[in-house]
Amino acid sequence: MSFVTSGGLPLDPIAEARRLWVEHGWEHAADGMAAVTSLMRAHQIALARVESVLRPFGVTFARYEVLMLLYFSRKGTLPMALIGARLQVHPTSVTNAVDRLEAAGLVRRTPHAADRRSTVVVLLDEGRELAESATAALNTEVFGALGIPAGDMTSLVHVLTEMRHNAGDF
Repeated sequence: MSFVTSGGLPLDPIAEARRLWVEHGWEHAADGMAAVTSLMRAHQIALARVESVLRPFGVTFARYEVLMLLYFSRKGTLPMALIGARLQVHPTSVTNAVDRLEAAGLVRRTPHAADRRSTVVVLLDEGRELAESATAALNTEVFGALGIPAGDMTSLVHVLTEMRHNAGDF
């Protein structure tokens, strides 16, 4: 399956933008512009691939992430607030994702045993099965087939981790 949206371009538009940046006297920022623009485009490509693989499972990447957090938790349960913190998203986003997962019969909400103000999300058997099937598909069609040599992937993860760390992401 190809994820090229325009049938392939005769030149790299980001490289051309970088050339024009330099031509206009902004060489000090040209590499940064090319890096950010490349990162944004790579994000679009990766997200399109992931969403395409997940579509037959009836979940978005955001909902898949919630399922996987629950899947990896010791008991298959997590408080909603902890889900939001781990995914680094607003509580409203967690609520929306859990609403959809609950409506699909993949999770259920229960009151927290020790904190009446808190709600716990429980992964149901159907959610566990979907998480396993979706992960197998993602591993085969996306994560294990990025088209980047293994050494470069390690370097890419290192660079992106450094960027995230310097931005205060963790």
